[in-house]
Amino acid sequence: MILNWHELRQQAKRALPAFAFSYVDGGADDEKTLASNMTVFDRWQFAPSVLKDASQRDLRCRIGQSQLKVPLLVAPTGYNGMLRYQADEILARAAEKFGLGHIQSTVSTASMERLAVVSAAPRWFQLYVLKDQEITLSLLSRAQQAGCKALVVSVDAVHFGNRERDKRHYRRPMKLSLQAMADIACHPGWVWRTLIPHGMPGFGNLTAYLPPEYQRGMGAAGWFASQMDQTLNWQTLAWIRKQWHGPLYIKGLMTVEDVQRAQQLGAEGVVLSNHGGRQLDGSISPMLMLAAARQAVGRDFTLLIDSGFRRGTDVVKALALGANAVLLGRPLLYAVASGGEPQVERALSSLIQEIDRTMAQLGCCSIEDLHPGLLNPA
Repeated sequence: MILNWHELRQQAKRALPAFAFSYVDGGADDEKTLASNMTVFDRWQFAPSVLKDASQRDLRCRIGQSQLKVPLLVAPTGYNGMLRYQADEILARAAEKFGLGHIQSTVSTASMERLAVVSAAPRWFQLYVLKDQEITLSLLSRAQQAGCKALVVSVDAVHFGNRERDKRHYRRPMKLSLQAMADIACHPGWVWRTLIPHGMPGFGNLTAYLPPEYQRGMGAAGWFASQMDQTLNWQTLAWIRKQWHGPLYIKGLMTVEDVQRAQQLGAEGVVLSNHGGRQLDGSISPMLMLAAARQAVGRDFTLLIDSGFRRGTDVVKALALGANAVLLGRPLLYAVASGGEPQVERALSSLIQEIDRTMAQLGCCSIEDLHPGLLNPA
């Protein structure tokens, strides 16, 4: 029986070869941001208001055109097929079952057309902007045809972070070391669950654009990294705003000034994020600028947040400080790696129960009842 995310992580560590676990679990450089993302929640303590009838709770919320049963979205995470065969499909089905939003990555292993068939959850598409504008236009067109309800443009990964824990498993870029390959041989369960069905997965959304020699596996990752548009700026985002006919969210903003500029650009919202500690080590947690961002943009602008969320209490603290919803990444990846679809469902059920229980103990019946006055600085 898995009781919390610590145990999920340990099971994932046992289930995965070291190179795959480091990819999921690691951060940039000394991983100081990765660590602080999870300890930052200790800066606030609850001040519960008791003697209120909170016997019935309603966790529903609306984010743009998406009605959610609980204020959570599956974060856009890349190359999940390295953890388990059809990992993206597993996450999409779980999102539908529990009423979450699902944000699909540009570099997911399943295509957006495939997930449109698999799940009826509110689906959004996350875009990494590449040098070739024709590819960007094609991806936007496909996302709208596949029924994606919103576009999320990631702007904080133009220059990839220095992920030293990842690099230790490679003798040169995209080539595993002999030790890493020996470690794979010690994980036959992972080989059976991940590689036996169809070999190393590719990038479902990018297959049509990849040169033949990069169609599958790590070679495709190298090609993708070389194609990132390192000139990405506000003018590019203005151009994307004109091309996309629907809600637009900008992911990876970490200053109040940038959030205000996104609002002026015509975005419906932003995702406050330091990319889970995988980019700039030493950057602050988005929790530390959440309240100021909410004050700056008012009540009607959507503020989403990720990076370091593990517990239902973490989610409730973010909602109380002004977030509309929280994106979940690593906890769901630990679950899919360690136990597949049943484990993902158990993990989500447990997390949602934590959110519900925390709200009851705070005397809150709905998401709208949460406010900063329920928190005191630790």
